[in-house]
Amino acid sequence: MKRKAKIIYTNDAKLIEGLRRGEEAAYAFLMDCYHHKLCLYANSFCKDRSLAADMVQNVMLRLWKKRTSLKTDLSLRSFLYRSVYNEFLDQYKHRKFILNLEKEYMTAVNTLLEEESNLDRLIQQVRKEIDNLHPRCKEIFLLSKYEGLTNLEIAEHLNLSIKTVENQMTRAYAQLRDKIGEKMQSILFLLFEIPKKLKQPT
Repeated sequence: MKRKAKIIYTNDAKLIEGLRRGEEAAYAFLMDCYHHKLCLYANSFCKDRSLAADMVQNVMLRLWKKRTSLKTDLSLRSFLYRSVYNEFLDQYKHRKFILNLEKEYMTAVNTLLEEESNLDRLIQQVRKEIDNLHPRCKEIFLLSKYEGLTNLEIAEHLNLSIKTVENQMTRAYAQLRDKIGEKMQSILFLLFEIPKKLKQPT
């Protein structure tokens, strides 16, 4: 039996038109293009692959159910990333997790989602630049970001002066800002701060 040729949608407008008409091929194309990337993005928040996949599935099903209301000038990429982010917030609120996200950071992240055309590439670039830090500088930076240690706690842990720790943190931020630019702080927040600020109720 001859395999059916895969339908290619060359732009968002055509893909949205296909979705609005209820074409299963359009939905399959959407999944092929975005499902894996959105799962990686969701997992960067919740650190749970199964939950990340569930969140993306919820977003995709909701989009399919509301497909007739989609506007043809919609940026599907921005819409999907924003929807996954909102799903993440809804999931944790529903589970009664405590969110303590500063307003300015929320604004910065939302702006980033609107403006950055390749967010996953930028996240990978930040991770690469962290790996490129001097070993001692990287160690101190990750103890601060991954482990949530204060400068004093890092100094005691590594048997260093607090001034040395402060200097290395300053060096790390300067190097990352030089390589990434003004969006650096928002990306760091996306990667590290949200998971740290989630605490299960006692």
